Amino acid sequence: MRFRRIVFKAPRKVDIEEAELPELPENHLLIKTRTTLISTGTELTMLSGEYPKGSVWNKITRYPVFPGYSNCGVVEEIGENVKKFKVGDRVSSTAPHAEYAIIRENRAVKVPNGISDEEATFGTLSATVMNSVRLANIKLGETVIVVGAGILGQLACQFSRLCGGFPVIAIDLSPKRLEIAKKLGATFAIHPEKEDVEKRIMDLTEGRGGDVVFEVTGNPKVIPWELKLVKRQGKLILLSSPRGTTELDFHDLVNWPSRIIIGTHTSSHPSHETPYNPWTWERNVQLFFELISAGLVNVKDLITDRYKWTEVKEVYQRLLDPLGERLKVLGVILDFRE
Repeated sequence: MRFRRIVFKAPRKVDIEEAELPELPENHLLIKTRTTLISTGTELTMLSGEYPKGSVWNKITRYPVFPGYSNCGVVEEIGENVKKFKVGDRVSSTAPHAEYAIIRENRAVKVPNGISDEEATFGTLSATVMNSVRLANIKLGETVIVVGAGILGQLACQFSRLCGGFPVIAIDLSPKRLEIAKKLGATFAIHPEKEDVEKRIMDLTEGRGGDVVFEVTGNPKVIPWELKLVKRQGKLILLSSPRGTTELDFHDLVNWPSRIIIGTHTSSHPSHETPYNPWTWERNVQLFFELISAGLVNVKDLITDRYKWTEVKEVYQRLLDPLGERLKVLGVILDFRE
């Protein structure tokens, strides 16, 4: 069967190409896509081609790239030994931006009734943030600071609040993003160009700083500054995937104040449930849906843009525009429905 998919052919070159679906392997699903969500961090990094030579980014970005990993679709066919799904099930998965996709059974989760297609596309990113928040081990009443209020930062605010983080402080250059963060979970919102961030943080925390600070900007140059917001023996959590190197005085910023830096890439999800850590990618996505159903998490208000998927060239061109334009955007939905 022929199908169409989005492809990055080279840096800054987006196209739609036709391809032939391969045979369906065992333990896999064939999914017909309904909606997808653009990951403006990972996908734009791959599309831009702007990352250091020899970095992990350089290794994982091999053109042509078939982007996307936040998909809601319907199961069209199941491979041998598939036990969790049947034809017609609506699923959230890590499938790419394509009309049809083949995905391993363990990279899909059933979408409950009452959850919209658009909400379901947030499953993968929500699992990523949940994993990060769990590794941060936030305790009741701890001050949480989220630097960068894009999709991941917005979700970090919401999940941190659910874990008992208080206050939750969002920092961003976009007034619109800060307004949304205040509405959905942040106790305070700080614009770095309008306030002295360090002074405001120390005023809000009686001079202590943040127990937990999330780095969600993707900018390696701000990490030393973020460490100054972390209290003694507090934690800096790398939720983003910064591009490039960071120059850091480890003695003054890490060792002397005994601060902890934790990387929380989604690859740190356990591959299967254990008594020590039962929170696999699948379990986190399931919990995300339960929290939406209970009215405890809101992703509808994170959607700022909706496009027909065939408009994708214009969409990515807009997202690659200067930073001021990108700061207006949060969730970008591509609609594959006929």
